[in-house]
Amino acid sequence: MKKRYLANQIVADLKEKIVLIAGPRQVGKTTLAQYIGRKYFPLFSYYNWDYQPDRKKIINFHLPGEAQLLIFDELHKYKNWKAYVKGIFDKHKERFKILVTGSARLDVYRKSGESLFGRYYFYLLHPFSLAELLDLKPQFNLVGELNFKPKKRSKKVLQRLFEFGGFPEPFIKASKKFWQRWQAERIDRLVKEEIRELAQISDLSNLQVLVELIPGKVGSLLSVSNIAEDLQVAHKTALSYLQTLENFYYLFRIYPFASKKIRSLRKRAKVYLWDWSQLEDEGAKFENLIASHLLKFVDFIKNSEGEKIALFYLRDLEAREVDFLVCLKGKPWFAVEAKLKEGETKNLEYFGRKLKIPYLYQVVKEENKDFFKGEVRVISGEKFLTGLV
Repeated sequence: MKKRYLANQIVADLKEKIVLIAGPRQVGKTTLAQYIGRKYFPLFSYYNWDYQPDRKKIINFHLPGEAQLLIFDELHKYKNWKAYVKGIFDKHKERFKILVTGSARLDVYRKSGESLFGRYYFYLLHPFSLAELLDLKPQFNLVGELNFKPKKRSKKVLQRLFEFGGFPEPFIKASKKFWQRWQAERIDRLVKEEIRELAQISDLSNLQVLVELIPGKVGSLLSVSNIAEDLQVAHKTALSYLQTLENFYYLFRIYPFASKKIRSLRKRAKVYLWDWSQLEDEGAKFENLIASHLLKFVDFIKNSEGEKIALFYLRDLEAREVDFLVCLKGKPWFAVEAKLKEGETKNLEYFGRKLKIPYLYQVVKEENKDFFKGEVRVISGEKFLTGLV
């Protein structure tokens, strides 16, 4: 069982508060929770809301007398889960550590009811990334240049990630046949089980159509009006569908960085998938892979360090664009352009001057690249991604 990148932070935080772990289906939340139990809390109890005997114990507050850690899996499906967890924590915080996992956004889902404010730490578990698979411990100098730590296995591992994605099971099996079957089942269960059970969607067939449409829109500006027209639904309904797919970790959106210095685009998002392996276009797939790694990096720093950090893209009214910008405390830290091969760097250089971005990277799928072209560092993906998480 592989130790996941969040394990140490979660164990430390359990000493103080409830820990919530959210993330996509089959990303390894249950495995991580049980690993923490076996490794650090030998006397732990695991409850799965989807298992009827466990559900009965949860509802009846049937708690073990000697357990050190209580793990509640998929508890967000219980209408009163926040009040339930709050009650246990307030009464038994000296006795039990509490870990809650779920495949919908535990930090925003079911806002009504009892608040957990001040009682929890939240983590978002991402799929495997290159640095995690190479067992590179998260090391970064905030505001400083990224610290790259390439290994001999980097190229091989990155190619496997590119082909099979970062979800543990298909990555480990590395079988095209298994990957195809896994993909079909994952998407089918997401829409027909998870979303149907928890979200108020009147027409699941329309949502299924949107799931099929989104891969073709990866990396481009997202037009909600066009989606509404394609689905023949109201604009508000199309927005609701997108939010639902984001809440259940099928997709994520990146928004433009707003600045008067560059006459920036202000509203339209770009969309990416949590599982980039389902994309057919190589350019879009590589850009999505880089986006996912950057989002994992940003979420890790945000959740573990409490830093105000965010991922954007850059685009101005003259249609100059750069794929990604990471900002720390509202100020640009580094910008990234993702390409299959080395290309022009004029947009990176332009935004770098205008916004005073300290570090500019053109990340390419080509191997064995690392050189400066003016102010831009052209670097291969297998090296660049070792500087993230």
